[in-house]
Amino acid sequence: MTSQTSLESVHEASTRSTAGATQFLPEPVPSAQRYRIISADDHYLEPPTLFQGRIPSRMEEEAPRVIDGSDGGQYWLIDGVESPIRDWNVSSGRASLHWTGASARFEELRKGAYDANARVSDMDLAGIELSLNFPSAVWGFAGRVFSAMNDKEVGLACLRAYNDWVIDDWCASHPDRFIPCQLPWFIDPELAAKEIRKNAERGFTCVSFSENPQGLGYPSIHSGYWEPFFAACAETETTINLHVGSSSLISQPSVDSPHGVPNALFGMNSMMATADWLFSRVALRYPNLKIVLSESGIGWVPGLIDRLNWTDKYRDSPIMRDNWDIIKDGSTVEVLRRNFWYTSIWDPATFRVLDVIGADRVMLEVDYPHPDSSWPDCQERAFEQLGHLDAQSIAAVTHANAEHVYRCRALRLLLNESWA
Repeated sequence: MTSQTSLESVHEASTRSTAGATQFLPEPVPSAQRYRIISADDHYLEPPTLFQGRIPSRMEEEAPRVIDGSDGGQYWLIDGVESPIRDWNVSSGRASLHWTGASARFEELRKGAYDANARVSDMDLAGIELSLNFPSAVWGFAGRVFSAMNDKEVGLACLRAYNDWVIDDWCASHPDRFIPCQLPWFIDPELAAKEIRKNAERGFTCVSFSENPQGLGYPSIHSGYWEPFFAACAETETTINLHVGSSSLISQPSVDSPHGVPNALFGMNSMMATADWLFSRVALRYPNLKIVLSESGIGWVPGLIDRLNWTDKYRDSPIMRDNWDIIKDGSTVEVLRRNFWYTSIWDPATFRVLDVIGADRVMLEVDYPHPDSSWPDCQERAFEQLGHLDAQSIAAVTHANAEHVYRCRALRLLLNESWA
């Protein structure tokens, strides 16, 4: 059995030093654009103005705000607790030897992380046509912090303000370049469902939900508690994104495993989440529901498919049937291939056997501005992995699948239409 470590501990802090944080790499040269890329996983570094003018005035004193720490770095003050703006949140544009995990200041980090206009410039530089963004680690990748705030009324107001900022500020500044992704309310699934319906009318096409809400202290996806939320997502065609680490935990074999271990096993969270969500039967109850394993990688997917195919062979046994009737419900892999999608930054070996997963199941991601990001070399990294594939498969992975899953359309930035 694996233990788990907090996501924050994987990127342990070190002593703050402005020498590394302020030392930027030379400005990248614009990439030769081979492919039309939609990045299905990037991140914001939310600006200090995030809540200003977006919550009731009577709550302003209780709302999170950015403060200067005693070490000179900047912190989000949330319910009296200081959460640092860690420099690893914005690794793009800086040499890896300067990624320390220490607190940083906004001006020490690449502006594209927290300014939409600068982000679009960085997207243009790398040939990225659209981008779907998730929160920074401060809020949890599914926004768990809002539902955990001491005053739930303030927490809900802040959640709504966050979603307002996403759709009315960030995405509205360049509506043809960003895919709006909302955060959910975990406390009350009925209210969460109402928010989904309201936000769908505003233009949100997806929501970032927890891969394992039980890990956050809420009922599991098997409990029936989340049914109103699932129904609202299916009704509004709101895609459910399950970002790795959105349970706030990352798998590790031992409690004292060094940090390199959970970093290497990052995708195992998504493998466990996929099996859990598959056997929750939510995809059987809502056949049109789209579920995306965000920042998942795809190296583990063929192995899961093999295992499911094998166990389906004896699922007619009373002891092995469990909650899945192979006669009534059909093949588990068929449901997996109908309702689930995955994202990939770097999986060259697995792209050699893409047919096992299906070219229509995988979306490219850039993960700007995090340490794993392929920016600004995402065009070249994509070519290294996809260059051997046929044009239709390349188009599916680079942009067409994302267009389908998120009901969006990529621009045509390329001058050469012969490219995929």
